[in-house]
Parts: sequence; C-alpha cells; structure tokens
Amino acid sequence: MDPFFNFVTHFWWLVFPLSGLAGGWARSWSKAAERRHRRRVELYTLKNQAAQAEQASQADVLALMKAHDTVNRRWLDYELDVGKLIDFPVMTDVREPLTVAFLRAKREADGLRPAAPGDVRTAARLAEYRAAVTGFELAFDVAEREAKRIRDSKFTGPERQRLETARQLLRIASDAAATPAERQTAYRRARRELDGLIVLPEATLAALEDRIASMLDAGPPDLRRTV
Repeated sequence: MDPFFNFVTHFWWLVFPLSGLAGGWARSWSKAAERRHRRRVELYTLKNQAAQAEQASQADVLALMKAHDTVNRRWLDYELDVGKLIDFPVMTDVREPLTVAFLRAKREADGLRPAAPGDVRTAARLAEYRAAVTGFELAFDVAEREAKRIRDSKFTGPERQRLETARQLLRIASDAAATPAERQTAYRRARRELDGLIVLPEATLAALEDRIASMLDAGPPDLRRTV
C-alpha cells in the first residue's frame, strides 16, 4: 500500500488539529495583511493631506501677493499723476498721521513680500504676511478716504490759487500743441508754484519729466537742473 495512504489510515485523527492550526495561521496572516493594508492607506492619506495643505498654502500666498499688487497699483495711480496729487495733496503730506501710517504699512508689507509663493514655508510666516497686507489695505483705504474728504481744504485761499495755477501750467507742459520752450517754461513755473505746498515723490517727478522730455524736439534735457 502506498505509504501516504497507510499514514492517513492510521493517523486520520490528526486531520482535525492540523486543519485548526492551518485555519489559525490563515486567520493570522489575513489579519496581518489587513493591518499592513490599513497602514498603507493611512500613510497615503497623510501624504495626500500634506500635499493638499502645501498647495492650499501656496494658493493663499499667491492670493495675498495679488492683493498686495492691487494696493500698490492704487498708490501708483497717485504717484505717477501730478494732477491727482494736486487734487488730493494729503496723499503725500507726511505731516498727516494717516499718510504716515499708510506709508509705514506699505514698507512693512513690501519688506515681508516673498519672491515666490513657495518661499513661505510656515503657517507663522503666512500669518505674518497676511497681517501686513491686510494692514496695508486698511491704511491705504483710510488715507485715501481722508484725502478725498478734505481735498485742499487745509490750504489758504492764496495757496489754493497756487495749486490751481500749477494745475493749469502742468496741462501746458504736457500739451503736444505747445512749443518746447512753452512746455519747459510751464513746467518750471509749476514746480515753483508747488514748492512748499506739496512734496512730489521722486517717482512722480521722474514720470512727469519723462513724459514732457519725450515731447521736446530738442531731446530729453535734465529738467530738474533747470528748476
């Protein structure tokens, strides 16, 4: 008789404990496999959440940078337009607390601005930049509302007349129909009228002089030296 069948014939009772042992091994292996699968799922979930958080953080930084740019453009509308500064002189008057607060908030926001969204790597850094941009927006809004409210009311009658004269002279200085000599003369006179009344930022003067110089047939002289 075949040895295997001979063994089974005499030791058939071992089938039951062996089958139980095999079943126990199978259940243990199944539980271990389930635990390994669960750990892999948890690890994948954690990695996915971290990636989503990083993307959300960079999106938040990009949104703040765009808001920052928007306020800077609003300020640039004043800085590059002498006529607008004459209409709302408080925007450049550093004797005004609201103007000083706005300019200080601008410096803070500009100083904290990252070169790229990915440069902000911590929640604390993001919160710091968000607070600076929010402060910049609020300070500009307050300063602009005040400037539009009072306009030139803080000036005396003669001073307001000087502002109006300067406004008219600047129109001549920017008038393509005027001769080069008329434009240069008008510009110099406008600067004298504004002297002591409004402090024009360097960017404002540079933009104005570049615009006037580009219209002069004789080329772009250094207008600031002739004032």
